[in-house]
Amino acid sequence: MISAILLINQRGEIVLTRFYRDDVSRAAADAFRLKVIASKETGTMPPVLQLDGCSFLYTRHRNLYFVAVTRGNSNPALGFEFMYHLIKIFQAYFGDEFDEDALKNNMPVIYELMDETMDYGYPQNCAIDILRLYINLGSVKEKTAAENEPGQLTSQITGVVDWRREGLRYKKNEVYIDVLESVNLLMSSNGEILRNDCSGQVMMKTFLTGMPECKFGLNDKLIMDKEPTSQGKGDADKKKSVEIDDCTFHRCVRLGKFDAERTITFIPPDGEFELMRYRVTDNINLPFKIIPAIQETDKSRVSITLKTTANFNNKLFANNFVVKIPTPPNTAKCKVNVGTGRAKFEPDQRAIVWRVKKFTGNTEFTLSAEIELMTTSRAKSWSRPPIAVEFQVPMFTASGVHVRFLRVYDKSGYQTARWVRYLTKAGQYSIRI
Repeated sequence: MISAILLINQRGEIVLTRFYRDDVSRAAADAFRLKVIASKETGTMPPVLQLDGCSFLYTRHRNLYFVAVTRGNSNPALGFEFMYHLIKIFQAYFGDEFDEDALKNNMPVIYELMDETMDYGYPQNCAIDILRLYINLGSVKEKTAAENEPGQLTSQITGVVDWRREGLRYKKNEVYIDVLESVNLLMSSNGEILRNDCSGQVMMKTFLTGMPECKFGLNDKLIMDKEPTSQGKGDADKKKSVEIDDCTFHRCVRLGKFDAERTITFIPPDGEFELMRYRVTDNINLPFKIIPAIQETDKSRVSITLKTTANFNNKLFANNFVVKIPTPPNTAKCKVNVGTGRAKFEPDQRAIVWRVKKFTGNTEFTLSAEIELMTTSRAKSWSRPPIAVEFQVPMFTASGVHVRFLRVYDKSGYQTARWVRYLTKAGQYSIRI
């Protein structure tokens, strides 16, 4: 795997070296300095270079180059991932804007961190919370480190469950789940949908005692087809299921169980984390249907009519609904009438901006505008940029994804309070005119 880690400043001086194997010498670092840093062409060079039989993987943080050197056929993605984690660890210890001076003043801590995070060139434990528990140098010493039992030290340092430490206690066990979605739409001028998809993420915030195991369920079509259903409910459940195209999980999720049983099983980290990301491309429920009509009556006048319909339940509402309708660059005057909210012509954006603080579901409103144009010596055709839309709809999902269950299993069998929220916002939501 990785033979050495080098930290080099932008002047080409080696700030720190840590050799994990003896197949790379100091001369390799000199070759990298002369080839990359001295040439001052790092912006055009690839992040992976081969010099003198060695592979150099490098990334930059402020005025420092983090370089991983290997002589074997190593996985470059793993090497870069380790360096990014190393930068995050240094930021946790020395501040987000750490520099060369901060490293020089904390060399003992840095060498201990580099020895704990990597062993013989293989990355080990890169969890900041666990490192802070057992590296007792300087200001990073934790008061709780002495309270942990030796048996816990072994299980946590080996990285079995390095995202959660044992011994957590809460008076009230709570789990908060947020399903956040961004809906994307691109519609042509004749009403044809060119792009329509939805990307989402499931955020969790846990305050749970001990080391509980959680089982999480969405209305994913693959998961629901795998589960047995009672007679009479099977067809109804399949209609409510959503076909998720692809998803990625937090590393706490047991992927083996997900592949075999289609269940999301995990031991959650403490606090807030992202459980999964997903994408849905079929059967998207568009929150708003927008129909524009633009008519250029003559060279000095343009009429705009925009009809907007909220396609969600009347018990729900959208917040911060904003529509930006582009206008010709030679717009002189603009008279706007709207059924709700406020709309006006904003010259700096070259658009009519319609803002509605609260847009109730199953309602329809219309905007009409009369634009007067200035006469110009050179007639230039209007390119007609697309209409851009922004909104946020709480307790609504465009994909139809919803949380079916969350079960928490612990030896003590305590009761857990659960809260679920949904939020859909506009991603790239635009309509060509």
